[in-house]
Amino acid sequence: MSGDPVVTLQDVSFSYGGPAVLDGITLEVGEREFLGVVGPNAGGKSTLLKLMLGLLQPVAGTIRVLGRAPRESRRQIGYVPQYPAFRRDFPISVRDVVLMGRLGNCLLLGRFRRHDRGIVQRVMQETEVSALADRQISTLSGGQLQRVLVARALACEPRILILDEPTANIDMRLETDIFDLLKRLNQKMAVIVVSHDIGFISRYVDRVACLNHTLMCHHTADIDGQMIKQLYDSDVRMVEHVHG
Repeated sequence: MSGDPVVTLQDVSFSYGGPAVLDGITLEVGEREFLGVVGPNAGGKSTLLKLMLGLLQPVAGTIRVLGRAPRESRRQIGYVPQYPAFRRDFPISVRDVVLMGRLGNCLLLGRFRRHDRGIVQRVMQETEVSALADRQISTLSGGQLQRVLVARALACEPRILILDEPTANIDMRLETDIFDLLKRLNQKMAVIVVSHDIGFISRYVDRVACLNHTLMCHHTADIDGQMIKQLYDSDVRMVEHVHG
């Protein structure tokens, strides 16, 4: 862990009413850490994120985000869900999508100040979507849409950025572009990203949290084929990456 913890989970368990989805999870995430969360389907990855966001409550254990209960820290968390919460054919521009990220921060609900619009312009430049500002979201490619969703998450000026499978439906070249962007953002905030591709994210993250109902954290250099076989219960082809 690098820096002071911004997320702390202590002996956290969760169930949807049946068997435990998460069992005894203990984790600390540092102030400028880049944490990758990997594991098999139904292993609890999205549930873990929802607990950090305060969308779910644990049945046991404690969670602190920026020293407070998750619900109290939501305005300082940027979140990119696995699936957009709006229809792709909804008639809304890129600029207005990014402005949605300011809704929790504007003084009057739905009325944006010059300050809000200035922040939106800045994060669109940071994510390289300024040229798309007047485009309808229905006209965007998958990679363009992901950048817009990251911009929307950044519009709340978060201290923590959480992403659930942000590159699941885009090709490898665009995946690299997105993770290069996340690495730059990590210079000023903690980044937590769920991914299905442990070989790819090992180029970027500081640690990997291997989650399959229980959790073990490893530095990327410690990940090997046997460890992944145990996690996924199958053989996985590992790709070695050289860090410059």
